[in-house]
Amino acid sequence: MEENRTDDTQKVKRSFSAWLGELREFMKGRFSLDEDKAQRDEVVASVSKGVEFRGVNLWVLIFATMIASLGLNVNSAAVIIGAMLISPIMGPIMGVGLALGINDFELLKKSLRNLALMFIVAIITSTVYFFISPLSSNSSELLARTVPTTYDVLIALFGGLAGIVAQTRQDRTSTVIPGVAIATALIPPLCTAGFGLATGQFRFFIGAFYLFFINSVFIALATYAMVRFLQYEKKVFIDKVRERTVKRLMMVITLVTFIPSVVIGFHMVRVSLFEAVADKYVSQVFNFPHTRVIECNKHYAQGKNPSQIELLLVGEPLGEEVIENARTQMRNFGLEEAELVVRQANTEDKVDVVSLQKSYQELLEEKNRRIGEMSSQLKRYRVTNVEVNDISREVGAMMDNIGAISLTKGITFDVEGTPGDTTLVCVVTPRDSALPVDRETLIRWLRIRTKVENVKLFVEP
Repeated sequence: MEENRTDDTQKVKRSFSAWLGELREFMKGRFSLDEDKAQRDEVVASVSKGVEFRGVNLWVLIFATMIASLGLNVNSAAVIIGAMLISPIMGPIMGVGLALGINDFELLKKSLRNLALMFIVAIITSTVYFFISPLSSNSSELLARTVPTTYDVLIALFGGLAGIVAQTRQDRTSTVIPGVAIATALIPPLCTAGFGLATGQFRFFIGAFYLFFINSVFIALATYAMVRFLQYEKKVFIDKVRERTVKRLMMVITLVTFIPSVVIGFHMVRVSLFEAVADKYVSQVFNFPHTRVIECNKHYAQGKNPSQIELLLVGEPLGEEVIENARTQMRNFGLEEAELVVRQANTEDKVDVVSLQKSYQELLEEKNRRIGEMSSQLKRYRVTNVEVNDISREVGAMMDNIGAISLTKGITFDVEGTPGDTTLVCVVTPRDSALPVDRETLIRWLRIRTKVENVKLFVEP
């Protein structure tokens, strides 16, 4: 019996091991990047071609910057998306990541030089546009490009991965590259930075440049990671001393570029988590029937200053014991290190709010009354078409001696230009001019039929 159990156990283990091996091979085949894989030199040549900014690429960049600036100016998402599609801005950024991945110092210098040229050209173009543009308001599309978030970092990272995977395929006609250009949104932050310079709002410039820098670094980082994952052969130098110097320099550039951006990325993640938890805390704890939170400002810890949640309340004032109870609940949300600042209106402020609401209500009622009066006047003096087609058939069935009828509705004005009543002018052509037309009956019927009291009837001879 023991031997049979041992044999069964061994069979189960062998079957499970075989199943795991089949699953591993299946997953390896499904997720393999070897299919349709381009040669290393072909990929390097393609990326190097996209790095260069001269001639067509430079003009396309200027046009794309102008289009994106127009889209930001008129707050049109569709125009901004079009600008991102035609912008060649991804080339130098992916070139930096590829150069770091294969130790190509010449490609790195070329990519950085063209990236700087691209940045300068885009900033100058957008600054000149916004300087001469008559529209200078801060649209929602502009404001969205001034504060980078965790999502921007993640989008740039995964967008960069998708972009370099598409570049390493033999068929590069897919929609991946345009999709990455739209998702990562590199050209709009540059245009927003130009808007900040043109209007003297340097916080816009700093925030937009920060967003562009974060996006660029993480796209380059994703490119570098994918190149190393694909195990591209690194460049070999004949001069070993030069090779060591270049490798050290490349390592320094990598660390100086990537480490601060990774630290910044983690800081942004912590800020986003703090804000999410703070929103959850406020929505659950400050849920009172007669008190509302109209403003919630969240400040993450900076230096020695602790994190802070600042609330502005309106409605029935909360007592100190209620606020203290809310503070004690902060530890349940992991906010024990944060400070809670509550600002609320007193009784006098509450009365002022009620008075203000009453004034607005009275203003709205007066406005509606004026609109009603103007609508009735407009209805009275408006010239409208008369249903001559139906009326002519009805008149023909009612009176035998009417051959044709013409109706015109208009407004009677006195000699001083003051409008009077609406007048209906009716011209009748009889079938037989020798026979009379019953004028009184026709006028009474037209008044009832057209709802116009003043009717002028003319019978042609």
